[in-house]
Amino acid sequence: MHPILIVDDEVEMRIAMSETLKHCGYPVEVSHNALDALNKFKKNDYAMVVTDMTMPKRSGLELLKDIKALDPEIPVLMVTAYATIETAIEAMKHGAFEYIQKPFKSEVFTFKVDRALHQAKEKKPAARAGAGKKSPATQEKRRSGGSEGKEMITADHDMLQLLGVAENVAQSKATILVQSESGTGKELLARFIHERSDRADGPFVAVNCAALPDTLLESELFGHRKGAFTGAIQDHKGRFEQASGGTILLDEISEMALPLQAKLLRVLQEYEVDRIGGKEPIPVDVRVIATTNRDLFAFIEEGKFREDLYYRLNVIPLILPPLRDRKGDIPLLAGHFVKMHAAKNGRGTATILPEAMEVLCHYNWRGNVRELENVMERALLLCGGKEIEPAHLMMNQGGLPPNAFGTAFQESSAKNIAKNTAKGSAKGSAKTDKAFQATEKNAEKNAENGAGKATGNGNGLGITVGMSMKEAEKKLIFETLRETSGNRTQAAKVLSISIRTLRNKLNEYAADGDGPDFELRD
Repeated sequence: MHPILIVDDEVEMRIAMSETLKHCGYPVEVSHNALDALNKFKKNDYAMVVTDMTMPKRSGLELLKDIKALDPEIPVLMVTAYATIETAIEAMKHGAFEYIQKPFKSEVFTFKVDRALHQAKEKKPAARAGAGKKSPATQEKRRSGGSEGKEMITADHDMLQLLGVAENVAQSKATILVQSESGTGKELLARFIHERSDRADGPFVAVNCAALPDTLLESELFGHRKGAFTGAIQDHKGRFEQASGGTILLDEISEMALPLQAKLLRVLQEYEVDRIGGKEPIPVDVRVIATTNRDLFAFIEEGKFREDLYYRLNVIPLILPPLRDRKGDIPLLAGHFVKMHAAKNGRGTATILPEAMEVLCHYNWRGNVRELENVMERALLLCGGKEIEPAHLMMNQGGLPPNAFGTAFQESSAKNIAKNTAKGSAKGSAKTDKAFQATEKNAEKNAENGAGKATGNGNGLGITVGMSMKEAEKKLIFETLRETSGNRTQAAKVLSISIRTLRNKLNEYAADGDGPDFELRD
């Protein structure tokens, strides 16, 4: 195996990382700066590069760009003490495998290195002879897992421990039961296990037990013989037969009817299936992974699930934590989804502004990772591939703690409005401080008086999701005029626009039959 190149200007950190990897059996070389590392990289072959982000003379980000220009496929793990969503996205945009924030635990570090090397190995089909040789098509199947290249992305300690357990049991044939809420990535975890097992070259077959009526599900799982029932015009291999030599995923197993549960129990005991209308059992060699978002114990007490089947399935129990319990992963996942959907939709990778990230990190995420992915895809499309602001998220406020959404959204909207209003006018003060202060004051009062309530003197901004930019602009202008007691010159200065632009806006509102309910003056 080629060595791993570690680049860091701090002697203690270089020693710590190299000793950790050597202890795991990896050959290591070290470098003290980016220029030296680049020279070594040009002369030698390396399995991967681990580099600090901030170094004198030349940064880790610049080194990343240089390395990727020489070898786009080599994995590069970025290490930083000053991780922000901007630096993370910038690193990912230029091809970094992932980043890790100092200080970090050795098991987190080694897990990320293991995962980087594992994926790099899959991307380069080995030219091995004989029965062990894998075709490029097989390698592609293993890499994508039939799931569009999705992967488990986390820096959370509990999640990393869970993935460590999953990887340890992957080589066995033991049945696995994955229990967690919807949207946490149960199928993704099942594919993760399959791809790390000795069955990775075999099929991965997923069956949604809740998607089919009982009669069709039985035929789908176990197959049928020609003439077994009306419409059975030919023999049909069930999913268990299709998955032989590989893995079958029984998704939402709790929705399976009791008669089918009994038949499934026999399959797990005997590893043979009986086709509908068949005379002889058919042996199958299959690894079973079942998932559920239900409390199976409650189902057992209600008589909806067989207790003996539960214990047969629950040989290796895995419980995926909901996203709200690993909020440290939100910036990492959000950046990943932005990058992924930018590539899918032919858009530039957008930057997530801090106020938008604040909203994401305070949200309750009832739909978990799946909901986060949907939100980031929507935000990317709405922002035009530039900067993602709270308004682009268009999230349901019901999942937020009081005021978490309102403050960030109103601040973002205020900035947008001032920016749009100032088009074509002379530049004013650097920021619309007074307007933003008024926005923050109203947001704080909203938290006290209830979301959506008018604040203070009853003239809060009232900016809400779905409101047009023109209407929000008008509300900000009127509120700023109110705060300046109707003084147009002062309001224009606060809004960083010319008095002429403000007059034009007010005349436009008046023409629409709408104007402030107080006297204006210059």
